[in-house]
Amino acid sequence: MTALNGAAPFEALRGQLQDAASEFADGPDALQGILLGIVDDVDRAVREPLEIFPVCHHSPASAVAMARRLREKQPKVVYLELCEDMAPLLAELKNCRLPVAVQAFASEVKGFPAEWAPLSVVAPITEASAEYQAIAYALDTPGVELVLVDRSSDHVFQWQAGATEPTDPDAPPAEEEAALHGDAVGVEIGDLRPRFAELEEHLLHHGRVRHWSEWWHQYVELPLGDSDHDTYRQVMLLIGSLFRRLAPGDPDRVRVDEDRERYMWTRMREHLAATGTAPEDCLYVCGAFHASSRVEEFGVHGSDTFEISPPSESTWQYGLIPSSHAAIEAQFGLAAGSVSIAATQWAKNLKRTRVQPFRLAGQAGAKKTAKQRKSAAPAVPVAPDPPTDKLSGFLQSPPALDRLDEAELLGWSVEIVRSARRNGYLASTADAIAVFETSILLAGMRDRARPTPYDFQDAAVTCIEKETVPGRRDVRRLVEILMGGDRIGRVGYDALPPLARDVHDRLAPLNLKLQQRGVQRALLDMTSRPELRGCSDVLWMLRHLMPHGAARPIMGERELGKQSVQESWDLALGTHQRALIELGYEGVSIEQVLEQRLRRAAYAPNATTAQVLAAVEDAVLHLRSGRLADELGTRALEVLATERSVDGAPEVLRRVRRLLAYYRISRPALPSWIESFATTGYAHYCTLLPTAFTDEDATVRQVAAMLGFLFSMESLALSLGCDRTQLELAFAQSHPRDPSRTALLWAAQVQLGQLSRAELRERCDELLADPLVLSSYPSYLSGFLHALEPVPQLADFVVEAVSNAFARLPDPVLLPWLPTLITTLRSEGADLAPLLIREAGRVFPGRLAALDAWVPPWQAAPEVAAAPAAAGGGTARRAVLLAAHPGTCDSVAELLGYEGTWETDGEAPTPSGAGLVGRHPETASALEALLAGV
Repeated sequence: MTALNGAAPFEALRGQLQDAASEFADGPDALQGILLGIVDDVDRAVREPLEIFPVCHHSPASAVAMARRLREKQPKVVYLELCEDMAPLLAELKNCRLPVAVQAFASEVKGFPAEWAPLSVVAPITEASAEYQAIAYALDTPGVELVLVDRSSDHVFQWQAGATEPTDPDAPPAEEEAALHGDAVGVEIGDLRPRFAELEEHLLHHGRVRHWSEWWHQYVELPLGDSDHDTYRQVMLLIGSLFRRLAPGDPDRVRVDEDRERYMWTRMREHLAATGTAPEDCLYVCGAFHASSRVEEFGVHGSDTFEISPPSESTWQYGLIPSSHAAIEAQFGLAAGSVSIAATQWAKNLKRTRVQPFRLAGQAGAKKTAKQRKSAAPAVPVAPDPPTDKLSGFLQSPPALDRLDEAELLGWSVEIVRSARRNGYLASTADAIAVFETSILLAGMRDRARPTPYDFQDAAVTCIEKETVPGRRDVRRLVEILMGGDRIGRVGYDALPPLARDVHDRLAPLNLKLQQRGVQRALLDMTSRPELRGCSDVLWMLRHLMPHGAARPIMGERELGKQSVQESWDLALGTHQRALIELGYEGVSIEQVLEQRLRRAAYAPNATTAQVLAAVEDAVLHLRSGRLADELGTRALEVLATERSVDGAPEVLRRVRRLLAYYRISRPALPSWIESFATTGYAHYCTLLPTAFTDEDATVRQVAAMLGFLFSMESLALSLGCDRTQLELAFAQSHPRDPSRTALLWAAQVQLGQLSRAELRERCDELLADPLVLSSYPSYLSGFLHALEPVPQLADFVVEAVSNAFARLPDPVLLPWLPTLITTLRSEGADLAPLLIREAGRVFPGRLAALDAWVPPWQAAPEVAAAPAAAGGGTARRAVLLAAHPGTCDSVAELLGYEGTWETDGEAPTPSGAGLVGRHPETASALEALLAGV
């Protein structure tokens, strides 16, 4: 009898739907089952002892209904569909300016594929959302408990395999504000959208709207804005059941949805059993899609067969990150501007219904009310009213025609024209009138008595934009700004992780509002204010750790052995607050995070020697840690010994030269690792040199960098025990066939003394004289240009080789050959060209008038050395200057205690040869005996 009475309210609706199914479907087939099943779902959810409150994400109607119901029911426990491990962070929302997102972040991945790292889950929260109303009520009302019952962040990725979200065509482009959530997985309450593409297309077509957000605003949001609690609840349950039953049945997605419902009901029953709370004193806030669940675990008396899997071994960090309307729209596939329009609709609903919303005490960015809200009084137990059928009246009643608000529409039209003129459009009062009339016309064509913001947006684009966008913003974006703009949240100082607070504290001497969005200029004069040197250290580390633009140096540099005394920075830490917060998940200080990242980069499986040396240089520059630098340097030595290619040779040469020069001027002795690096690198590159000369995959620049390492490290390597024979054998085994590598080998042989400059000049002359080889002469010049890396002394010879080509070749040969030469030099030796240009500037005359009489130094006749003038009848000339000014020598002799006299030309004959050797022949005799023995 009780079940019969409970089912009575919806019997009339069942009969009407059954008759409609029989009439339109030519018989009681699948349509009847779907329609009657929807009523059964609504009936089941309404009769559940634990009240289910279905919501839609960021819906003003849901938020108003939630605030109204919380004040009426005053539940003692609020169950919320949100990741249960995010509960400790919700109290920090009062220190933030909404919208923000609760984030769970895991950089160390265990139990998941490595390519998924880092794992990130966000749950955005706006003021015009039902979840925020529930959170604010539960946290600020004494005696009320807030329990999050949805799967944990770890389970989000455990159940993610195979369940991919479809891309939405209405998603806005990924701009700066739209990328605030990064690549995080979004979790929110009430993802209510048809999963049947044909159904959504049918609704959009017959509703005469462009996208789903507009359909929802017109046909659900506005009708439910003024409805009572029972009507709102049953309509939302109806929509959720309809979309659920018409879902295409993707097995992966259905499995995840049902597991989430089993998870939530299991958690609620566990909490009820542990606390002894009556279900009538609780409120379950969930998405309308999950409120119409048909799993066996549904309800307080459901089955307890579902087993929750244990979490993985991944380490999760939690925090609040800034969000924005554009970020929410981009992540959840909403139309651009829909969240801003929802915020405007929320304000209108509050003003019209006079519902007092819930706000966290001390909420940043919230408007202050005239009177302080009193705490809610304890609820008086009242017997629940039996459920009544509200669906029949709602479905049968025609849509209420909202009258035209001419004042509002006129204000929109005037403001959009004013905004358009500020952004470069040639708009006038006539355009405002046209927008006003076109909005009414479009609304009438779409069967609306009152133009919606979407109608107004279409009218403004049609009447003002006229296919041209003179500025950065188009008219559609201007309308979004007019309707409320893209509000961007901010996380307060007290809600930041320790690392972010430490950064703000250490940058406090700059006297800047670092939490403010936008770019701010910081000027650091470390000479007059030495305390700013600590700020400089922090900024350089932030530049290394954070995205480009967060901390950008304008003036000043930080290199090995150099430190600026004045610096200028462009800071945008407020704009990149999310990145700063995510640094806090990796450590408690930026020094710790930087050290961890350097170690991670150095010990990565695919790390190269150049990358490890870069980590060594960063450790010295930013951390000034000799211990870490020596450890990473030892790692670089290990990686070098295992490399079998020369791809990173140029970078290795550049960095090891810098480090060697730095250690020589900053330490009394070189670190042991860099000495070992020199010896190991010398043997390593000697071994690879013959292969590199003939390897097609190795470039000329890489081979030149190998030679540069060998020649620059030769003295150090030989002093540490290396044998030069290794290098000589390597050159003896090198037989390149490519012209550029052949020229590089010739230059190296000149450096080793195996080839003289005269012989090299003869080879170049032979190349210019051979017509068959002439076409490849630019490649030879490219090899000579790269040879300036290992043999910079050949700069004058390269200038000579290029000049001879221009002087000797005729125009018919030179002009077709010139573009090849220019492109070759530009593409393969652009970084070495300044050295060549500087040498050419030294050789060539500086004035145009002197060019005609100028003779190249390599063509000038060698000067014949004049015979020394004999003094005193064939004797060698003496030091004339010393004899003319003997005072200096007399002073030195007196200082040393030596008494001597000056000889004149006629006193004694000057001995021929070296007089010192004649007085002390023992050294010459010993050298003669040594050479004779060899």
